[in-house]
Amino acid sequence: CILTPKMVDVDQHPNITLYSWSEVENISGYIGNFSVTVRKKARYVIEELCTGCGICEEKCPRKVVDEVFEAGLAQRKAIYTPFPQAVPKYPVLDPPNCTYFERGKCKACQILCPTGAIDFEQEDEMIEFAAGNVILATGYDLFDSKRIPQYGYGRLANVFTSLEFERMVNASGPTAGNIVLRDGETVPKSVAIIHCVGSRDNNYHEYCSKVCCMYSLKFAHLVHERVPDAEVYNFYIDIRTPGKGYEEFYNRLLEEGTHFIRGRAADVTDAARLPGEEGKLIVQAEDTLIGKQRRVPVDMVILSAGMEARHDSLEVSLMFGMGCDFNGFFTERHPKLDPVATMTEGIFIAGACQGPKDIPDSVAQGAAAAARVSGLINQGTVMMEPVRASINKEACSGCRICNDLCPYNAIVFHEDQKLSEVITALCQGCGTCVAACPSSAINGAHFTNDQVLSEIEGILCDVREHQAVPA
Repeated sequence: CILTPKMVDVDQHPNITLYSWSEVENISGYIGNFSVTVRKKARYVIEELCTGCGICEEKCPRKVVDEVFEAGLAQRKAIYTPFPQAVPKYPVLDPPNCTYFERGKCKACQILCPTGAIDFEQEDEMIEFAAGNVILATGYDLFDSKRIPQYGYGRLANVFTSLEFERMVNASGPTAGNIVLRDGETVPKSVAIIHCVGSRDNNYHEYCSKVCCMYSLKFAHLVHERVPDAEVYNFYIDIRTPGKGYEEFYNRLLEEGTHFIRGRAADVTDAARLPGEEGKLIVQAEDTLIGKQRRVPVDMVILSAGMEARHDSLEVSLMFGMGCDFNGFFTERHPKLDPVATMTEGIFIAGACQGPKDIPDSVAQGAAAAARVSGLINQGTVMMEPVRASINKEACSGCRICNDLCPYNAIVFHEDQKLSEVITALCQGCGTCVAACPSSAINGAHFTNDQVLSEIEGILCDVREHQAVPA
């Protein structure tokens, strides 16, 4: 309800070209002169003919589990719209699950499409265009809760991830907003919410994901709202509610009767040992506030999974000439003074690709990145730092060591001349190539060997004069 109007505005804006179902294959150039190659993947639907009527999806006989939007809780067709408010509202065909691509039969969607928009012969299309600046907002991946086997996700039926529960409580979700167990009917009378799954853990990610505490509190509130008689237990390490109105929401949960147990949950099991545990999930944890081990029997367990960097963040950072930190998030130019820019001029980042963020922070950073790009466009001419490397062609041996070492891909090799050249607009003056060149053919502007030696000579001038004074 928040994002859809924005997506519609983007789609209808006369100065915005929207490439959906596409990904960047290559980018070259520098600020003001980027050349971008995009692969527009085949959706097997002719967009110019499609009206988004949905008949193809309705008549398709093949159903598969929707692991993306419905988080595995519902099914979709082999030809489908990714989600109800998708922009543009063109369906996409899933070849691995399509009967025609498997057996060469069916074609129900093509036969019944009133505009003839289905094209089984469609192929990927490569599109090239120029760009002056780039904003990366690639988002994040949700931590895979199966990596922590002691929590039982995938093994114990009524252990849910946060994304599954989010779809469940949505009014348009597979259960129409009703909170039920995996059987689709039983309403839980007790629910445990485990915080920091994959976060603040030396075995996985040491950092805090920043959003888990608040959405765990939201889940507790929704359980109280939809199942008034349910008991809700929150297992937490620390409650972190630093945002505007967040602490008040935490106090509201205390008033609603939520049980807060301070201690990381050690195990989730269905092995009953005590009376009243039969048929329940038992969460075992140490309550550090009272110094005792506790076994809490519940009907449902929700794992508040943390945020982690996208699985392909390293490849993307190399493609765009940026850096990644040890956790895989994109590295900004300065964490406080310039959090939206990168070390490559003209490349900006926004949202959770830089690090864990909630919605307000992501929106603010996105607006900041857009403002920076708008400012550069209005400037017309961009002033750059003067410290850049240059290559003395007469001394260059063509060994290409600098080409491989440059972190910004700012050095090109001319095969016809067997010489390397620095693209000044891409060079950031880091000095890596200067130090690595075995022929001393590369100089850094304002830091040439003669200049450095002159500085040393100036520093030692007083020493030389002192030594020249006779005793």
